[in-house]
Amino acid sequence: MRTFVKFCGLSDPATIELVPEWGAAGFVIGVPASPRNIPLERAAKLAEAVPSNREIWAVTVDPAPELIQRIFEEMGTDRVQVHGAIPEGLDTVVRRHLVPSLPVPRSGSGDPVPQLPGSDVASLIHLDAAGGARPGGGGVPADWGVCAGIVASAPGRKIVLGGGLTPETVEAALTEVAPWGVDVSSGIESAPGVKDPKRMLAFLDAVHRWEAGHA
Repeated sequence: MRTFVKFCGLSDPATIELVPEWGAAGFVIGVPASPRNIPLERAAKLAEAVPSNREIWAVTVDPAPELIQRIFEEMGTDRVQVHGAIPEGLDTVVRRHLVPSLPVPRSGSGDPVPQLPGSDVASLIHLDAAGGARPGGGGVPADWGVCAGIVASAPGRKIVLGGGLTPETVEAALTEVAPWGVDVSSGIESAPGVKDPKRMLAFLDAVHRWEAGHA
């Protein structure tokens, strides 16, 4: 699989087995309003089951620097995806492993398109839909036209597309946006916070089909 795939909001050890090779297992930490939120201690335990050829990501919102430090120290995560403000006071090495999530305005909103931080600041970028009830996992699609423009403006940058992707829509999203990777959470669930293995496999099948047609 050439496309990076992140399964986000995991909380069941059985679903970790379905994370694809060279993809990522994402755990939501420090977001009490999310049905996918789990304590850092539980995330650290689940992370132990992630194979070495998969990445471990933590996802959080407006974190304090102390939380980010704890995530890296206690969980051994590869990346921390940050919705909202990235705190001050972090050392350069930690900041290089953060993934800022940029809110993409909805079509016709008139809101400004977010500016990509320099590659010297962030090696990976996450795009998500703006205006949801809470960042991440809201099932709201990002404006793919805006996302495509962002990707086209930064050739070679590693940009991960999130926002309301499903097994039924991911092929179209890959065609229109051409991101380096995709991120899915609510689109592979049977209920909020409950991952559905059949939908997880269907999502991977859809990505494989798209790749087969664009080899």
